[in-house]
Amino acid sequence: MAKVIAVNISEKKGEIKHPIEKGFFKENHGLVGDAHAGNWHRQVSLLGNESIEKMKNLGMEGLCTGKFAENLTTEGICLYELPVGTKLKIGEVVMEVTQIGKECHVGCQIRQLAGDCIMPREGIFTKILTEGWIKSGDEIQVI
Repeated sequence: MAKVIAVNISEKKGEIKHPIEKGFFKENHGLVGDAHAGNWHRQVSLLGNESIEKMKNLGMEGLCTGKFAENLTTEGICLYELPVGTKLKIGEVVMEVTQIGKECHVGCQIRQLAGDCIMPREGIFTKILTEGWIKSGDEIQVI
């Protein structure tokens, strides 16, 4: 079963996110209180724990959920293989995949701290279609 293992938030872009118990994901906005939220195509970022484990296996230490600035850390689903346009239901929320990967910006705190960033290769971005709450442990369904 694919599921959420962490909901993460930060107040500034480019910073490591910290876990929260649950988050409210607003339609056409994203995670309320998060720096990346807004009316654009990259409202919510997702990264698989499997991707984080790849970095750990390369010898990177101190990696944990939120370290790559992802809003949702997942498990049991290969996110970067989902085509753009795929709809996901997580908790009460329905979201649509809008982008696979991204360009890493200059001065990225994550790259500086970790030496590399897997987010540009394996992270995905979504927009919120139906708002609601997401918490750790919520099942991820492709709809």
